[in-house]
Amino acid sequence: MRSFHGRRGLLGGALIVAVAGSMILTLAVAPVSSATGKVSKPHVTKVKGGTAYFAEPPGGSPNYIFPFAPFRYFSVDNLSQFQMLMYRPLYWFGNGSNPTINLSDSLAKYPTFSNGGKTVTVDLNSYKWSDGETVTSQDVVFWMNFMKLEKDTWAGYVPGTIPDDVASISTPNAKTVVFKLTGSVNPYWWVYNELSQITPLPMAWDVTTLSQKAGAQSCGKASYGSVVAKSTKAGIVPGNAIAKSCVNVFDFLSKEAGYDPTNPKGSNNAFARYATSKLWQVVDGPWHLTSFQPSGLLTMKPNPSYSGPVKPTLSAFTELPFTSGTSEFNDLVTGNISVGYIPSEDITVAAPSPTKVGPNNSRVSGKYNLVPWYTWGITYFPLNFNSVDDGGYAGAIYHQLYFRQVLQMLINQPLLIKKIIKGYGVPGYGPVPVLPKNSFVTKFEEKNPYPYNPAKAKSLLVEHGWTINANGTDVCATASKCGVPKGTPLNFQMLYSSGNEATVQTVDAEVSSWSAVGIHVTATAETFDEVYGTSLPCKGSTCTWSMSWWGGWSYSPDYWPSGEDLFETGAASNAGSYSNSFMDSLIKATNFGTSTLARWENYTATVLPVIWEPSGAYSLVEVAKNLQGVTPLNPLLMLTPENWYFTR
Repeated sequence: MRSFHGRRGLLGGALIVAVAGSMILTLAVAPVSSATGKVSKPHVTKVKGGTAYFAEPPGGSPNYIFPFAPFRYFSVDNLSQFQMLMYRPLYWFGNGSNPTINLSDSLAKYPTFSNGGKTVTVDLNSYKWSDGETVTSQDVVFWMNFMKLEKDTWAGYVPGTIPDDVASISTPNAKTVVFKLTGSVNPYWWVYNELSQITPLPMAWDVTTLSQKAGAQSCGKASYGSVVAKSTKAGIVPGNAIAKSCVNVFDFLSKEAGYDPTNPKGSNNAFARYATSKLWQVVDGPWHLTSFQPSGLLTMKPNPSYSGPVKPTLSAFTELPFTSGTSEFNDLVTGNISVGYIPSEDITVAAPSPTKVGPNNSRVSGKYNLVPWYTWGITYFPLNFNSVDDGGYAGAIYHQLYFRQVLQMLINQPLLIKKIIKGYGVPGYGPVPVLPKNSFVTKFEEKNPYPYNPAKAKSLLVEHGWTINANGTDVCATASKCGVPKGTPLNFQMLYSSGNEATVQTVDAEVSSWSAVGIHVTATAETFDEVYGTSLPCKGSTCTWSMSWWGGWSYSPDYWPSGEDLFETGAASNAGSYSNSFMDSLIKATNFGTSTLARWENYTATVLPVIWEPSGAYSLVEVAKNLQGVTPLNPLLMLTPENWYFTR
């Protein structure tokens, strides 16, 4: 799962928004044809070449190039809309507007399961790295060697899942990888949420200095079994010389990308090397980086050695950074952008329904077609259950289910959708996306366990021992009922992503609603990167962040919404450190057994591990009328400019 800025936006301009079996299974998702932005096309002539300009989300730009990303860099901006253009994951997902596996664009064929679901065999397709090397089974093992030692760094790691559930890996030949698992698994889950996390790595990266030749170290060529990892109180440490080599290589690559594992909160000072380092120029995707600026301004050009089925037609692809939706809209008006987004406040007429496109803004309608981009994801904000905000008691208050219910019942989602995001969204009441339409979302989740009800919210606070000070700050009067000491106030800090007027309006509305019953929240806007980089799992006296709203979560690279990355105890992307043993058991029963997704889904909607928000379009995309191949938009927020071409 990855965060998006209104996007993984976290949202990029508007309020953001299966089944066991060893055969290829189709996710039961109904196409939303009216929202794909398809328009009747007159006869046109395809133009080879040209540069397409893509507008990045406001305040959210790519800032990490190494595919093995820690939580602070685990975003759509970095993975789906930057890294994956250059470094292809083992499996590609997205068929039109459906979030299903796409084998034609994958590096491997669909895996086979045998031995009662304990053996998984993956056969690779024929792909080349840009330095001439073949993408082999050992490149897959190279990634897994890192996972064995650096799983606590990988943002997709969840205790008990990959690599913990891998007993051994063998490579019978250069095109075959065989995983032997510690026990039986749900095959669908292991393809969609485990194998999906792997990105094969080139031997050119098996170095610890830029002067070394490709494969100079021993990690890349090492078998999985030869790498010994030891668990200690301080974490995973290398248990032999080969493992130490892997750690040295990993540390070198991370630092070359701007992340120091020994100083995880340090700033990224490697941007100047992204487009010039020989490391990052070795790619197996359709694009390679030719320029990169700290602001996020970047340009890519086609990889002439790309082995995939669709070769780029464009001569270049450029991503443009913006500090606000207003500045981006001004560039739309002048026609300087090929694919951008229109802020929801600039939509003059609301959509007749979330999946039917309403009128475009007259200032841009002559140059662009409006296309709402819905992600296979959810929108929410986490509460930090370990927070020492509010005099040390914020986390203790968040542990009280009644208080989370109060926060949720004071959010009027239908009204926010109507007034702020102009109809381009649906209410979000649980962990499974409502759009694109699918067979997984339950009637229970769609109905809303906690509808907007200020009177009931207020009575819950009174019932649990709080003295109400409307438009002021409530104070605990009875400790045994509140769950915190007498005299504790309801006084919290919220960080939220800047640059998006719809987000500002939503935060203002919710802060006002909470204030009406005496819940005092001070909201502060920061850039997406600052908010997301601050809102890390933590504990102790320095664990000060309280509420954090960066936008939402795109189910990628864990495409089946089974919840382990976001809500299982100890998961690297469980930002608020939520922990619930019964939920953990439901997740495990789904992923390793035969329990239905619905059991976990309905329970999660009820216990509120996060506060649910409306699921609006990730972005209200504006596509230049002379640019084809952009739609249908990938619901996993992946950019595929190799499909784009200009016409005349």
